[in-house]
This record gives sequence, structure tokens and C-alpha cells, in this order.
Amino acid sequence: MNALLSPLARALNKLWGRKGKVFPERYHDEVISTPTQARNALRYVLQNGKKHGVVLPSSIDLCSSAALFDGWMVRPSIPSINAAPTVATVAPASTWLLTTGWRRHGLLDIRQFPQHSKAAGRRRGNPAQSSCRATSR
Repeated sequence: MNALLSPLARALNKLWGRKGKVFPERYHDEVISTPTQARNALRYVLQNGKKHGVVLPSSIDLCSSAALFDGWMVRPSIPSINAAPTVATVAPASTWLLTTGWRRHGLLDIRQFPQHSKAAGRRRGNPAQSSCRATSR
């Protein structure tokens, strides 16, 4: 994102004769390290359109990879598009978390909306810089 937004921000600032931030923080990154986090991330990515009202509750987002996803409890009916050839548009999962781990908490329900995290918007501290260090006795 930075590779795209930085040159654009510089150009806009030059055009407007100003300095400073043009775009507020538009994304955050978080390391996904548990099966629960992986499942929640999949649900968020595949079902987020429902939360915003752009996808019907009983449908899938045809602009996402949801149609190719094999982790639904019940396979959703997907309207076929005869004009387009079938090609692989999504890389297959290659890590344990995305192939097996998240499934320990159950397949995704097409009617389930993404949940808000209690920690959303709150930055996590770096454990390496924590003042509460474990000590061995």
C-alpha cells in the first residue's frame, strides 16, 4: 500500500503546495498465529460485504474469493458466468493454519457476519519491549 500511496501523496502535496499526511492510516497489519485468529480473518475477508450491507445475508460476495473457498458448512449456490473460462484465480493455502488449523473451530457459516474484536483499534505492545519480563527462579 505504501508503494502506491506514497508517490500519490507526494504528487498531491506538490499540486496543492503543502506538506504533511494526505491519507490517514488505511490499514493495519497483524500476525495471525492461532487457529482462532485464522478463522476470524477468513470470516472477516469473506463475509465483510454483509456487514456493510453490500451483500445479501444469504449470499456470497462475488467480487471476493468466497466462490472458490472450500471451508463453508454448506456450499453456497453460485450463479455461473458462462462467458468466463474457469481459471485458478486464488493461490491454494500452503500453511497449516490455513489448510487445517482454523477448521478445528468449525467450518464457516454463510449466514455468519464478521465480529468486532474487543481489541480492535488498540495497538498491541511488543513483548520484547515489555516492562513485565518473565524471570526464572
